[in-house]
Amino acid sequence: MRNKQVPIRTCLGCGQKREKGELVRIVIKDGGFVVDEKGKLPGRGAYLCPQEGCISSLLRKRGRLSYALRVSLPHGAEGDFLRGLLRERAGEE
Repeated sequence: MRNKQVPIRTCLGCGQKREKGELVRIVIKDGGFVVDEKGKLPGRGAYLCPQEGCISSLLRKRGRLSYALRVSLPHGAEGDFLRGLLRERAGEE
């Protein structure tokens, strides 16, 4: 029986390496950032821990998400997306 390896990804917020399933995948779709809930959307993805601390940390690292996804979007799009994600995560608790 073959042992299937679990993919490891790095959080853009805290820099910790975790199993892919523990992180939130972010991709570009229709010219904007979206959370890839199922992890199946095409294209380059960036990973982030779902904790508020990691989202806040990435928010302070201006341009890091755009750089990781190799995309240039209008100024403020990254911050708006991350603030929305932060509000969404805060509402879940």
